[in-house]
Amino acid sequence: MTDKVDAPVSTPLVDEAMKKAAVCWVSVGDGPAVALWCVPLEGSLFVVSGSGEQSAPGLADAAEARVTLRGDHGGRIVTWPARVVRLVPGTEEWETSAPLVAAKRLNAPGPTADLVARWAADGCALNRLVPAGTPDAGDALPDASLAEEPRGATVVRVTRKPFRLHRVRRR
Repeated sequence: MTDKVDAPVSTPLVDEAMKKAAVCWVSVGDGPAVALWCVPLEGSLFVVSGSGEQSAPGLADAAEARVTLRGDHGGRIVTWPARVVRLVPGTEEWETSAPLVAAKRLNAPGPTADLVARWAADGCALNRLVPAGTPDAGDALPDASLAEEPRGATVVRVTRKPFRLHRVRRR
């Protein structure tokens, strides 16, 4: 998987949305879209997942994905097909891209070089999402929110009324 990345097949809308992206929603196959922090670099988005990092189910082994980006107003403006390229530690691409991505990592534990070394040692996936087709934008985007119902949890319980130390008068 260390083959060189071809020139991205992109549009001005995708390019502009990628430049401003800090979060993207990525779906692999028929799975739900997952919100991931990302770094725009070289006309692509870079995403790190794995041990000690964010969870991106199926992305590390995928060849294709769909990426959704938001606009300045906070709403979805474009969804585009992406080719997923996993960067392998020790390659030239890894050595040039991983430190740049690590430098943009918020709340990183320790120096950038230590973070890159941990990613390599723990088997974290550094994936490059390259635009690879015609995007959906404007009227082509669905009108529905596509939000899923919250999953049930055993920790949910009925909220009690707050305790009052003194009697409260009603007027």
